[in-house]
Amino acid sequence: MLITFTEENYIKAIFKLEELNGKEAISTNDIAISLAMKPASVTDMIKRLSDKKIITYKKYYGVLLTKKGKDIALDIIRKHRLWEVFLVKKLNFKWDEVHDIAEQLEHINSKELVNKLDDFLGNPKFDPHGDAIPDKDGKMRYQQSFPLSTLSKKQKVIFSGVLNHETKFLQYLTTLELNLGSIIEIESFNDYDHSYKVKINKKNQEFISEQVASSILVYSANGKS
Repeated sequence: MLITFTEENYIKAIFKLEELNGKEAISTNDIAISLAMKPASVTDMIKRLSDKKIITYKKYYGVLLTKKGKDIALDIIRKHRLWEVFLVKKLNFKWDEVHDIAEQLEHINSKELVNKLDDFLGNPKFDPHGDAIPDKDGKMRYQQSFPLSTLSKKQKVIFSGVLNHETKFLQYLTTLELNLGSIIEIESFNDYDHSYKVKINKKNQEFISEQVASSILVYSANGKS
């Protein structure tokens, strides 16, 4: 069955919305906002994907991916995240430079190429932003991470990923010398504006806003959250 690039973009967007919404049905309005598309265009695409048995759709209820749709979404995400690893690890791109390139490469339709790429990279479990990479069977190893903004007392945590993939945000984290695996020591929490005074990798002391803290994923340095 032929799936167009545009259809793949819709499938991936629906999958990510399902993850955010706890796998509940997704409204066409949410899809339109996610893809910056007009509602009428989304309605037309929903019909096409439904005809191909990639989604189920009920008026006033919403959209859900079928098993076929989830498999396609996981395959797209697998390609995207493996290409991000390749671009960062092998071609020395920065983590804030790879998303748009991987968006183009994720549409390459060769399982043999992707499997060989996976093996070449050493079968990584996570991409440069800390997101889990599906294996060839569609399985992912999720980390038990949580936003830094859920903490409000002195403790030591490890930076494991981001919820915000925007270039400017990633560039800002780079100026803080914050990389995956960095140790963040919370020194104080400001009740007034919910900002944090932290030490990164036992050296540079920084102040982090609530907005930034809400997009930084961490796990406890002692293995307990």
